[in-house]
Formats: sequence, C-alpha cells, structure tokens
Amino acid sequence: MVNNGFEIRNASEADIDQIMEITGDAFVKYKELAKTEYSLAALNETRETVADDIKNKLVLVAYINGKVVGSVRVAVNGEIGYLSRFGVSPDYQNLGIGKALMNLVDINMKVLGVKQLQLHTAAKVKSLVCFYYGRGFYIDSTSKERDYIRALLCKDYD
Repeated sequence: MVNNGFEIRNASEADIDQIMEITGDAFVKYKELAKTEYSLAALNETRETVADDIKNKLVLVAYINGKVVGSVRVAVNGEIGYLSRFGVSPDYQNLGIGKALMNLVDINMKVLGVKQLQLHTAAKVKSLVCFYYGRGFYIDSTSKERDYIRALLCKDYD
C-alpha cells in the first residue's frame, strides 16, 4: 500500500532492528505519558521475540525510502484480534502513517474473519484514547492491575 510518500507492507526479519527501535521509542514515550514505573514488556523485547511475532502474528511496517517509520502487531485467535506494539517514529507522526496502518489492520481483520479487535492503552492519555476513538474503538473496561489505569478498547467488525 502506497500513501503520501510512505508504503506499508508485511514485516520481514530484515526489519527487526528498526521495529525494535520504533517500539522502544514509542513505549518510552508511552511510559512517560502514562506516568508509570511499571516494567513494560515492549521495552524488554529481544530480536527473537520480534522474529517470533513476525512468524506468528500480522506485523505491518510503514516505511519511507527503505526506512521503517511505523509498525503494528496483531495476534489473531479465532474471531478476536489483539493489537499491540503500535508506534510511529516521532519524526514521522501526524503524517497519516498511524491511520494508514490502522486502515490496513482493519482490512486484514475483515479478510481473516475477525469479529472484534482489542487493545490496551493508558486511560488517562487523551491523545491515545482520542486516536483510537477516531478509528472506531470504544472503551470496554478499565483495570488497575498495573500502577496506572489501563483501558481495554474494542472495535467490532460487522
């Protein structure tokens, strides 16, 4: 998929280092915005973890001139998908890359017969909640099992 100078494709093992860099940047920022000291799994990934995700999940990357500038991962279990590790490089935000990644996730979920896509995000981070609301998600529940309030957001596909 080509869009405004960037392209989106399925990730390959050649993308692992760049995916790890984007994920790291995104989740350092997430941790700061969520005001949490919780040890986020996204910040402790190994190359093997990412390689395993590429083999077993839908992993999409957005890139410009061969450089990965955004990525997202979705695990599918029957009719439920779970979105994780979504991030766009800070230098490339607000260019429509996140929206385009989410649009391609939606297409893939429909093709795979997924009825609901779920994700967790920090409930108090308005920019994240608003972004997901704009993509058709709603808050299903919140929890405090970590040291910040996490919202379970869901999107239903009819």
